[in-house]
Amino acid sequence: MIVVIGSINMDLVLRVPRMPLPGETLTGGAFRTIPGGKGANQAVACARMSGKGAGAQQVAMVGCVGDDAFGATLRAALVGDGIIDSHITTLPGVASGIASILVDDNGQNSIVIAGGANDLLSPAHIDAAQGLIEQADIVVLQLETPMDTVVHAIKLARSLGKTVVLNPAPAASLPDGVLELVDYLIPNEIEAAMLAGVSPEGADAKALAAALQKLGSDNVIITLGAKGVHAALYGGDFTFPAEVVQAVDTTAAGDTFIGGFVAGLASGMDEAESIQQGQRAAAWSVTKPGAQTSIPFLHELF
Repeated sequence: MIVVIGSINMDLVLRVPRMPLPGETLTGGAFRTIPGGKGANQAVACARMSGKGAGAQQVAMVGCVGDDAFGATLRAALVGDGIIDSHITTLPGVASGIASILVDDNGQNSIVIAGGANDLLSPAHIDAAQGLIEQADIVVLQLETPMDTVVHAIKLARSLGKTVVLNPAPAASLPDGVLELVDYLIPNEIEAAMLAGVSPEGADAKALAAALQKLGSDNVIITLGAKGVHAALYGGDFTFPAEVVQAVDTTAAGDTFIGGFVAGLASGMDEAESIQQGQRAAAWSVTKPGAQTSIPFLHELF
């Protein structure tokens, strides 16, 4: 089983010809509401990339939604992908998390998040889900929920002998000692630079990965967008070139990569095969609009 602990948002997506300047009003294009949130996106990617049938991994989500219309829609979307929702908590009188997303004609995005119910995911919710976590092989986390909850979940998962995957996004400083508890750290270049304490301008992925390993993370996989992936693993350093595609919307590319990678590991693939599956899934996703609407199913990749 894969357990994903993290955020569940409704994405409010607006197409724009370009990003607006400060104080500028632009006329935009199509507007859509699409289920998202890094945690939920990664859970959906894990579920879709696990395939179907007897060998498919179960995927469960731990998170919070509000008691509003968005909350009901978000839960239904996850259940529709076969994700176990027994530890998705609906909080009364609280708004569900939302992300306001602008996507320009080049497929690049700008995102502002209002955490809502995600900000109230607590260590108590993690403790309540311990029985679920005990069934997991891999536990996946991000940073769109409170840091103390993330750290508590990492410590619990590690104490139970689970493989811990952390996507340190949005970029934030981590408490001392946390990286030592993470089996696979998967940042992008900006997040890697922030964790390493250096400027992202001109930063070298290999040097960043080495710095993060010195800080305690055994395996560091840095996603580089169109430049591919750099992986610093026990077996050495490897660069995996990206597939060349025409990007339409990059919103969920990182989340899709993580889902493909984690699903690969859970199915018994080695690290290189899992990274390549994640890359293939991410490349497919950027050719489609939206977050969860762009995440492929395993059979679509072959």
